[in-house]
Parts: sequence; C-alpha cells; structure tokens
Amino acid sequence: MSTDGRPVLDEQPHEPAPQADLGAFSLVGRTALVTGVSRGIGRAIAVGLAVAGADLVLAGRAGSFDATKAAVEELGRTATTLDLDLAHPELIASGALDERLPADVDILVNNAGVIHREEALTVDASSWNQVLDVNLTSLFFLTQRIAGPMVARGRGKIINIASLLSFEGGIGVSSYAASKHAVAGVTRALSNEWAPRGVQVNAIAPGYIVTDNTARLRTDPARATSIGDRIPAGRWGLPSDLVGAAVFLASRASDYVTGHVLLVDGGWSAR
Repeated sequence: MSTDGRPVLDEQPHEPAPQADLGAFSLVGRTALVTGVSRGIGRAIAVGLAVAGADLVLAGRAGSFDATKAAVEELGRTATTLDLDLAHPELIASGALDERLPADVDILVNNAGVIHREEALTVDASSWNQVLDVNLTSLFFLTQRIAGPMVARGRGKIINIASLLSFEGGIGVSSYAASKHAVAGVTRALSNEWAPRGVQVNAIAPGYIVTDNTARLRTDPARATSIGDRIPAGRWGLPSDLVGAAVFLASRASDYVTGHVLLVDGGWSAR
C-alpha cells in the first residue's frame, strides 16, 4: 500500500516461504498403466514408478511382461497384466476391449512403439500403417478410453513417450518421425482439453538411448561415432535416465506442468 492507503498496482501478494515437500513425488496409493514393458524404456519406467510407490498394470502381448512383473512384485507392489495388441487400434477404438481395461488408473504411460528403418522411396503402405497404428492411433484411442474416468474424477496423469524425432526428421525413419511429431501434437491438444478438468498430459522425448530400437545405429561405426560426438553429456542415454522425468510427471510435483514435451537427450538438442 502507498502512504495514503491507496493500492500500488505492481505490489505482489504475500506468499509464504517455500517449503520442501519431498512427499510430492510419492506415488503411494496410485495405479499406473504402462504399455510396452517387456524391456528397455518401458520396463525401466514401470519399475521406477513402482519404486516411487505405484501399483502397476502392465500392458502388452501375453508373455512379454513376465520379467517386469516379477521386478515390480519384488518391490512389494502389485502388478496386474493386460493382454493388449496395439497393432490393432480398431479394437480399442470400437470399445471392444473396454471390459478388460481398468477403470481406476491414475497414471497412463504410453510407451509402446515400433520403428522401421528404411529409405522413404521404399516405404509401402503396410509398413507405414504399422508404425502409425502402434505409435499414434492406438496411443490416442487407449488414452481416450483410460482418460474418461480420469476426467470424471477430476484427476489424472498421462505421459506419452515422444522422441528427439518429434523435433527432427532423422535419416531413413520417415514413418517414425511422422508418428512422433504427431505424438507431440496430440499431447498438446489433449492437454488443452483436459487441463481445465484436472488431468495433466505431457510427453517425454528421449534422445539416443541404448535400446533395441537403436541397435542398428550403435553397430554402425560411422553413425555411432557421429551421434556420440554430438551428445554434450558424452554418452548415449540408458533407459534408467528416463525414470526421474517419468516419476516427476506422474506425481503431484508436476500438477502445474501440462502440454509439455520434456527432452531427455543429454543435451543433443542444445547443440
């Protein structure tokens, strides 16, 4: 206030001193559904969420999640499985699988994805459609089905796994780049609709990570060297490097973060 009692326009309201709240990262009492959990990034994120206290629903083809289920249960968390073939998005979109989908999911991690490395001149419709079906169409319709109860409750966290190629074109991966650009776009679009209703939608964009998807690059001496030389962190990423970002975006700590695509790339995009 000014000396004559009139308000000063740029005066800031008093806020209490910030307090440390480590509990904001806890996922105890939450259930997370993660797709593509057999290995790599999906398995690392599923186990990481369990370490933070979440119970898991592991989605994928039957038999692909046994090792991840065991790892989650060793941490004292529950791990149920959901046989779900994301190569057939029409089954999800039609509602044919609704009775099998859990209604009490607090966190959805859309991790499953495929990549076809081939020159654009050789891509046929079957190859193109397979990548888009798994990476984008199934992601959208599974999110639509799981998000309904979240929106009704006014609370939920959705994390899509995008890619460094959500921002770049890559080489010989036109269908994958198209799908991952679209994942970034749909992340923002869904956030715009659901943030006012208490559901945060974000994405993680991994850089060059040591997974099956990058095996061909890592065994090509020229490509492996050119990629490694550009990463400021001085190394390729590991699936475990994604866990901290996933726990943050799944927890109360990120309640005011939505519509964001978080790069976890060792600094590649800053070069």
